[in-house]
Amino acid sequence: MELALLDWIQAHLRSGPLDVLMTALSRLADHGDIWILLAALLLLSVKRRKQGITVSCALVLDLLACNTVLKPLIGRGRPFLLRPDLILLVSPPGDASFPSGHTAVSFAAAFALRAAGAEKQLWIPAMILAAGIAFSRLYLYVHWPSDVLGGILLGAVLGHLAGRLTARQREGKS
Repeated sequence: MELALLDWIQAHLRSGPLDVLMTALSRLADHGDIWILLAALLLLSVKRRKQGITVSCALVLDLLACNTVLKPLIGRGRPFLLRPDLILLVSPPGDASFPSGHTAVSFAAAFALRAAGAEKQLWIPAMILAAGIAFSRLYLYVHWPSDVLGGILLGAVLGHLAGRLTARQREGKS
């Protein structure tokens, strides 16, 4: 069923403009780059430093949980390995597939923003960007749908956890 969904996306949605958009969206989250930049910008702002600390915490939690523990432990193969004739739009990732790291880091940052009390004008666009990045991983045929779902759930939990940890840290300093 997962392979059928990926094949449906390839057969019905692939187009030149979407190829460019999905590749660009996916690249934003390579190594968590867009979210690291966001955290740095928030940390530079006295008014938003709390949000920057929370997003930074979520990024560290994601790195540990997703890339250090889950991916090596689960070791799931990527869908493009079953379709060697498919021309990928991105370089084939060499690490394990579950969970989607791009998705997990994106949702961890977005949920951390919400947990840190960021205004809707900040966390809602972050959620939309995270959803676009998640879909791009399916479009690019580099993740299974369950990898992306796992990334969304992991990111949500880690973003919320980062909010609780940083709030507890601030309470301890008071």
